[in-house]
Amino acid sequence: MLIGTLIPIRSLAQASTQSTGSFDFNADGVVFQSADSTTRVTMRFRMQNWATYTTKTMAEDDELDLSAGSTDLVTRRLRLRFGGALADPRLTFNLQLSFSRSDMDWNDTQFPNIIRDAMVFWNFSRDLQIGFGQTKLPGNRQRVISSADLEIPDRSIVNGAFNLDRDFGFQGFWRPITGDVIVNLRGAISSGDGRNQPVIPGGGLAYTGRVEVLPLGAFTGGGDYFEGDILREQKPKLSVGVSYQRNDRQTKTRGTLGRALFAQRSSNILYADALFKYSGLSIYTEYAQRTSDDPVTYRDTTRRDASAIFVGTGYMAQASYIFPSMWNVAVRYAVVDAGSQLAGLAEYTKQTNISATAGYYFNRHRIKANFEIGTNQTTLYNKANAKESTLYGRFNVELGI
Repeated sequence: MLIGTLIPIRSLAQASTQSTGSFDFNADGVVFQSADSTTRVTMRFRMQNWATYTTKTMAEDDELDLSAGSTDLVTRRLRLRFGGALADPRLTFNLQLSFSRSDMDWNDTQFPNIIRDAMVFWNFSRDLQIGFGQTKLPGNRQRVISSADLEIPDRSIVNGAFNLDRDFGFQGFWRPITGDVIVNLRGAISSGDGRNQPVIPGGGLAYTGRVEVLPLGAFTGGGDYFEGDILREQKPKLSVGVSYQRNDRQTKTRGTLGRALFAQRSSNILYADALFKYSGLSIYTEYAQRTSDDPVTYRDTTRRDASAIFVGTGYMAQASYIFPSMWNVAVRYAVVDAGSQLAGLAEYTKQTNISATAGYYFNRHRIKANFEIGTNQTTLYNKANAKESTLYGRFNVELGI
């Protein structure tokens, strides 16, 4: 933990009469605070660097070939974040900017999509909050968890295919039940088309809701929203969540993400997830399903160029153990299975990922390093269920405040 000394900032003219404010470098980050404490702003940064080696694609009956298919040496994430309260402790905000290519949706948007979060909240109480702006929707738990708080270098392929990501609109949080059993309710009404979108003629809206039940009480230190049992729960803890979204007349293949559709379509998505932690052990699982009555769109009447909402199902399970020394091991199994409505399209496949990770937490999730090995297998439904696979190894380092 990095803890600094409180250092007053005083103008020369006012040094003898009053303080104009202060800053503190501590476990939260760099904290700026006004003299009357009504304004408090925390600044944080983080970087994630990784090196990935992936073998050539191998058919099911090929001999093992470890020669390079691709290498990925990259700053995966580089972010700057500000948060705090302005003028009134109940008025809070969250601002986050991203600077690496993979963080900007460059391949889909073809412009530097820097703004990730720009959210203003009004906190009626600890258990009731509303917000307006752009941030993550209340979807699957692994997506809502910060990428800085993952125990495997990246989220699963299930998250990649089905996650709701970020959107602009109104959000609300309410905790109607507390005590030995806790219930959290979250909801959002948003554009349904993702972050930093231009005006969309005739666009619909997305309606998202989530319910969480914690039957064994609260996790230590908010541990239901970071991966790995870093704080080593003294008693078993469990959280079960269900999310649902109706995205009316969406414009992209994966709702808020993906390539543009040639025509607007609507979809429904359902998530269910569960997290268990106890004494260093963490087990997490999730299920996702996206449906649409008419997911495929075409550029023109020739029907040669298609763009479709990705429909289908996905499920994932991962488990980890963190030793008292802060070394950890983790394993993951994930499957994404495209729906039959996509038959004939390149997306009509079944993807399976199996991976294992070993790493060390230097300063919990703020500073850590790990190494992952895994395999990706693809079943090609359009080619008589032929199978292809690759192997990969990834070294990952994260550092932030």
